[in-house]
Amino acid sequence: MDTSEPPRPTEPRPRRRDRHGRGMRGPIAPPQVPLAVSRADAFEDLVRDARDRLERRWPQLSGVDFLVQEVPLFGPEDGSEPDDGTVPLGRAEPAAGPHRDRVIVYRRPVEIRTKSRDERALLVHEIVVEQVAELLGLAPESVDPRYGQD
Repeated sequence: MDTSEPPRPTEPRPRRRDRHGRGMRGPIAPPQVPLAVSRADAFEDLVRDARDRLERRWPQLSGVDFLVQEVPLFGPEDGSEPDDGTVPLGRAEPAAGPHRDRVIVYRRPVEIRTKSRDERALLVHEIVVEQVAELLGLAPESVDPRYGQD
């Protein structure tokens, strides 16, 4: 007579390699490496940097929402049309209803017009300065004295 217990099923072991023996798939680069940052995230960082730079001089900008949209909307959804056939790079919207003042920067038109990250950062800052100036009713040069000099 066999008094031993039947073997218990074991817990599955963690897989160390995939079925082709090349190792588990994972991220290409660790999160702290710039390669891991998407273009959209990098663009939002540029807008945030421009906002932070202006907020030091204009504390009332803490009540303004800075947003990034892929492309501008035209037609019945947005209620606007391009005036001269050009694509806008940004827009300022005064507070309406539940929304606070907004500055919107359009990512794709800005990316198309710039070749390098430095050019993009400069253009994003200029767009943000222009839209903030429109919201505040001031000239862009009074919002940022270095406007147009970079």
